[in-house]
Amino acid sequence: MTFPVHRPRRLRRSEALRGFVRETRLSTEGLVYPMFACPGSKLRTEVSSMPGVYQQSPDQIVEECRKIADLGIPAVILFGLPERKDETGSEAADPNAAVQRSIAAIRKAKLNLLVMTDVCLCEYTSHGHCGVIEDGEVQNDPSLALLADAALSHARAGADIVAPSDMMDGRVAAIRGRLDQNGFADVAILSYAAKYCSAFYGPFREAAQSAPQFGDRRSYQMDPANAREALREVALDLEEGADLIMVKPALPYLDIIQRVRQRFDVPVAAYNVSGEYAMVKAAAAKGWIDEERVVLELMTSIHRAGASIVLTYHAKDLARWLNHC
Repeated sequence: MTFPVHRPRRLRRSEALRGFVRETRLSTEGLVYPMFACPGSKLRTEVSSMPGVYQQSPDQIVEECRKIADLGIPAVILFGLPERKDETGSEAADPNAAVQRSIAAIRKAKLNLLVMTDVCLCEYTSHGHCGVIEDGEVQNDPSLALLADAALSHARAGADIVAPSDMMDGRVAAIRGRLDQNGFADVAILSYAAKYCSAFYGPFREAAQSAPQFGDRRSYQMDPANAREALREVALDLEEGADLIMVKPALPYLDIIQRVRQRFDVPVAAYNVSGEYAMVKAAAAKGWIDEERVVLELMTSIHRAGASIVLTYHAKDLARWLNHC
């Protein structure tokens, strides 16, 4: 019997051959490292459900950012914890709050980093929801002005990109309008365009102290069963002025990332969220998986699906592995 002419294994014989024909190549260029800024100074508290991730005061944030820049990671995204919470999350727009102070410290240090900021109210509100509450319901339109105020305060502090994550309808347009009216037309918007109501956010809510005090977020975050709706959300945000869009979480929604990449000719980001990170860390701590190989495989899958930007708590380790240091 004549053996088939085609032998795919020929190109798998060695690492040199495998690397030579590799279709998806990882690099540090699209990595974003999430960080949690808290009030005070000289504070660095590890998040129990996210080993290696910390709540940090602005002075500690800037010191860690030096290391992040040295690793070749191009960007960070900052989440904030307030000194006090209230019904409207007023500290989100406070120029002296932890996020704004962290941005200013990074700028003063002249670090070669893009600074992104999460724009939301849930960390700052006493009820833990992402908008204003009236009669027990999250009110969409009254929340837009507050989100725009927060985004403007981040831009004034020196943010390169603001990233609304609240999933209120019309928030991209409200933020774009406020930024433009105040001389910040060059500040970009990364919209959490397809943000699903996911069980994978649990550890983040510990890190950001943002768990809702009643109910849940199903009335504004997307139903995990819906795919076509994600494309509609992306289209609406692009019409409103978003420059980049995001799918969140990443791993359970690789099909959404792929659909978005195929439909829209804009930069696509994916958020490899806290629960995805925590599962890998827990299994690695038990010795059940090879952490480096698993993370590299997961990151490859996200890029292969179509994301050119990945927000991940693995970013520092990933950079070390990719740089072999």
